[in-house]
Amino acid sequence: MNSVLWVITALLTLTYVAAGAMKIAQPKAKLAASGQGWVEDFSGSTVKRIGAIEILAALGLILPAVLNIATILVPVAATGLLLLMIGAAITHARRGEIPNVIINVVLGILAAGIAIARFGPYSL
Repeated sequence: MNSVLWVITALLTLTYVAAGAMKIAQPKAKLAASGQGWVEDFSGSTVKRIGAIEILAALGLILPAVLNIATILVPVAATGLLLLMIGAAITHARRGEIPNVIINVVLGILAAGIAIARFGPYSL
């Protein structure tokens, strides 16, 4: 089970680092033009902050475990990502972007699984 948790953690880390980097590196208009219409509901600085939160949470998923320092941060970061995905799902649902809601739900479930397992029986 621990190996499965590591694989999920690695996939979530890669996903959120990529998503966060995209939000930080690209201007709001380019994100909107590439199908990220939700950015129209937020200021450019808020979009950048969301990207930074995604990157920091992704690093919080993996670095404490790899470095064996403050490992309690792993489930805390996973919980933060779950909360972020709840907010994202609500935003996409309000805009009628159902495929994005499904992605948010799946990512949220994976983050919740990491949080539950790392807070509980498979803590680091």
